Amino acid sequence: MGIDIDIGINKENRVKIAKGLSRLLADSSTLYMMTHHFHWNVTGPMFNTLHLMFEGQYIELWNALDIIAERIRALGLPAPYSYKEFEKLASLKQPEQLPNAEGMIQALLSGHEGVAKTARAVVPLAEKASDESTLDFLTQRLQIHEKTAWMLRSLLEK
Repeated sequence: MGIDIDIGINKENRVKIAKGLSRLLADSSTLYMMTHHFHWNVTGPMFNTLHLMFEGQYIELWNALDIIAERIRALGLPAPYSYKEFEKLASLKQPEQLPNAEGMIQALLSGHEGVAKTARAVVPLAEKASDESTLDFLTQRLQIHEKTAWMLRSLLEK
């Protein structure tokens, strides 16, 4: 039997928020893995630039995973932990085959935009519950994903 949670957010709202954050964790984990794999496998004239850029992105994503999972736990639910769970919860899909450098950029652009949409879907749930802690880090996540998407989009402009 667990200890009751009394943080000013009722159980129904905590569950809704945590479920939304679980989808965010799944999408962020998928994007992390994709970014790290692309870091390892990128080739071509922009190799060094992309290799370093992808490294910075996957490190940032790796650090975010802990923050998301710990917020789910603070709300009283278990954080999803298996690839099987992540696959069910994630809206992002990794490419079936390893793309070329431009395809990697496009896939990561779509991934960051997708994670931003997933994060944004949790905002009204957190607002309704006056969950400022979740709102604070969602705002930070949105800023990071939107800026990263802009940078990736800029690489694709001709």
